[in-house]
Amino acid sequence: MKNFNIEPLNKTFSCEIDSIASDKSISHRCAMFSIFSKDTSIIRNFLMAEDTLNSLNIIKALGADVKIDGSYIEITPNDIKEPSHVLDCGNAGTGMRLFCGLLSSLDGSFILSGDKYLNDRPMNRVVKPLRSIGAIIDGRENGNKAPLYIRGKSLKSFEYTSPIASAQVKSTMILAALRADGICKYKENELTRDHTERMLKGMGAKIFTDKKGFINIEPLTGKLKALDITVPTDPSSAFFFAIAAAITPGATIILKNLTLNPTRIEAYKVLEKMGAKIQYIQKENIYEPIGDIIVSHSELKAIHIKDNISWLIDELPALSIAMSLAEGISKVSNAEELRVKESDRIESVLTNLELCGVSFKEFEDGYEITGGELKKAKINSKGDHRIAMSFAIAGLNCGMEIEDIDCIQTSFPNFFEIINKLRH
Repeated sequence: MKNFNIEPLNKTFSCEIDSIASDKSISHRCAMFSIFSKDTSIIRNFLMAEDTLNSLNIIKALGADVKIDGSYIEITPNDIKEPSHVLDCGNAGTGMRLFCGLLSSLDGSFILSGDKYLNDRPMNRVVKPLRSIGAIIDGRENGNKAPLYIRGKSLKSFEYTSPIASAQVKSTMILAALRADGICKYKENELTRDHTERMLKGMGAKIFTDKKGFINIEPLTGKLKALDITVPTDPSSAFFFAIAAAITPGATIILKNLTLNPTRIEAYKVLEKMGAKIQYIQKENIYEPIGDIIVSHSELKAIHIKDNISWLIDELPALSIAMSLAEGISKVSNAEELRVKESDRIESVLTNLELCGVSFKEFEDGYEITGGELKKAKINSKGDHRIAMSFAIAGLNCGMEIEDIDCIQTSFPNFFEIINKLRH
């Protein structure tokens, strides 16, 4: 378990970054969805990080042939086979939850497990709705904690309204629906990240939203078209450096080749409302809109975030750093989902901000932060990569020592290389 000491920047910066990690959510889905195709899928710029490589290893264990040449991947599906060993998801909650839906409708017996952090995260949010349509899933705490045992079989068609806005739950149920015995309907109370629908429709799946707001999923009658995709840069990973520019006087940063999907760039819109100067330049739109985002420093002011929380859930820890340096009292509401991420992110953010001298109030669904200044501290990442990286960015302002940075490898292997680029 490594610690890292971040020294504050002693100058401003203006630079272009084209080496930010590929999108993790899309990379996971590329690996999983490829097994539904009839031909070899070609994936360029796949994220070569621990979590996504675990997803590739899982589909290999299920029978797919996987060829890797740098970040260029070819996946040839074969008949699904029962693996002879536990399927390791590492630290990936997205991987484990989506594989629950995918495997629940496949014939066979499967065990999903992960590292000590993932195996302590709640899985009922996907296990309960899957069980309601006939899935057989067991595990610790009656299936709420991994390792999870799945006995796959044909599932019933369903009409399900989710009590929570979660792209993971939606994607899990869509994957289960692809092999159900009839048309399935899923409804959410607000639009969550829609990569699953976009990608599967691009592969030929019949998915549409009706007038009542239900996503209709027709079961597969054959194989889907193979993927031929270049994975865009992850806007959530890039956002750490958007924050770096926003809090550094005189700084400008150009973030290259991001997905500009509206459900993925809400954090940039929030930062813009706080006062940062931001430009969006679209270049293409095939599976996803892709382009560049330019962020320049300006004095930040407080904000109340209460809408589109599901579009912000990964970026709120980084936004808490901007709030801590903004003028006024910022507030986050309706964000209970933060409690069940890689860590309880409400508790993780506030405990560490307190060490940095920041005043706050905690609520069950969020927090208030009084802006002003940050002070150097020794903070604990709680094994959560987004907590570790958020406070590393804070360290560019005031210096920071971070305990347990190993978790950063799961999603952003060259994070510290890019931080060093800002110093030169």
